[in-house]
Amino acid sequence: MASRIVPMTLLHRFSLRRGAVVSTWRLLVVLYVVAWSAGCASYTERTREALADFERGQFDRAYSTFRESKETGSEFLSGAEAGTVALVAGRFDDSVRELDRAMAVTQDAEREALLSAGNLEDWLLSWTLNEGVKRYVGEGYERALLHATAAIARLGKGDLEGARVESRRANQLLESEEELYKKEYMAGGLGHFLSALFYELDGKPDEAFIDYARMRSKGVGLALAGSALVRLGRVLGRDDEVEELERQFGAHQPLPEGAASIVVIGGIGMGPFKREHSLLIPTPDGVLSWSVPTFERRPTLVGDLELSVEGGDTPVRTIVVEDVGVVAKENLEDRLLMLSAKSAVRAVLKRELTQKLESEAGLLGRIAGDVFSILTERADLRSWTTLPDTWQAARVFVPAGSHSMRLSARGGESVELGTFELDRGETVFVIARTLNTRVYAHTVGGKRVPVAASPTEAPAPGALP
Repeated sequence: MASRIVPMTLLHRFSLRRGAVVSTWRLLVVLYVVAWSAGCASYTERTREALADFERGQFDRAYSTFRESKETGSEFLSGAEAGTVALVAGRFDDSVRELDRAMAVTQDAEREALLSAGNLEDWLLSWTLNEGVKRYVGEGYERALLHATAAIARLGKGDLEGARVESRRANQLLESEEELYKKEYMAGGLGHFLSALFYELDGKPDEAFIDYARMRSKGVGLALAGSALVRLGRVLGRDDEVEELERQFGAHQPLPEGAASIVVIGGIGMGPFKREHSLLIPTPDGVLSWSVPTFERRPTLVGDLELSVEGGDTPVRTIVVEDVGVVAKENLEDRLLMLSAKSAVRAVLKRELTQKLESEAGLLGRIAGDVFSILTERADLRSWTTLPDTWQAARVFVPAGSHSMRLSARGGESVELGTFELDRGETVFVIARTLNTRVYAHTVGGKRVPVAASPTEAPAPGALP
């Protein structure tokens, strides 16, 4: 059940204003209703079954629950979760639509973030009954990843221009978060990698070089970025830089003439979730209740993905370009001082309310005030739970022509992607996700080569002739 939005300042005026007409007993009833509403199940508890369906690969049911059920308690999360489920299922149109729905909720926060970090800080400083009753617009890292995920979904449906715009937006929002908290996260690798790829597809190697250089400076996806910097550095004639790059990342291997490339973008495992950390401090004047969220990572059964291409060199393995668990934890820790201060102020205001109730209704008022303080001071445990634990990527160059591909999860299953005809200079994308040990993969680009059935092969039971 969603919590009712009752601003703390309203309750404060309602109970302490001189000459208030409302009786103490009516106030106790209001407090009971508010406390009961605020004490309802957390977001994690309300969406547990939908998340379990997602992990089991029951995508249609998970998609419908996240999209239509009010159990999510947030339009942002409803769109983000449903959009992620659709992405993994290969329903790219549905994914774009749902992710766009989540973006509509974040417009105010993003506008303030892109104007200035100071504006965003002011926008975030709101004082409410508890954090969980506010309209949820996503953590800073979630808003950045929302656009990066939308870039992948748009790529899946062939909208390269839209994907390019979303990747740039992701990078801009991350930079705003870094300015706000005066630090540089080891994040943004996914957005920069996608942006660099799109620039290469557009024939703009100089712009792609800049994005790969940013990955290198942030220390994310170094093997991918380093190899690309060496390759593009040669193309751009940056010989002085290439010498230093080759010392760090190794010499560039010449590509086959007119080579095509295959890019794997994979989400590995399940991302972190929030737990509540609370502290109750009894005082002579009433209970002080303090509560903030913390992130906890889930165990991951699969380490990385391996792409095998028939006729190619040794299989290529994905590397981490975005560690969602680390970034989520760092981003939340940067907000903890503000969240702790807000919780402390609310605790003092609620204790004043308890004192007022005790003076007018005795022990019953004191008990009601303490119960109200404890039940309504809840950490906000809402978060985007269908995100992967890490985003990983790999790229391999192959001669133009026909190639069979297989994608394997280290510690999990393998899937045959099929045989594809690749044109000279073409880039084919493999969009993948692991859930437990299962692998779900969708190929974008290339021309699929039909597999001829064996003439001696008997038809499957129930198959049409």
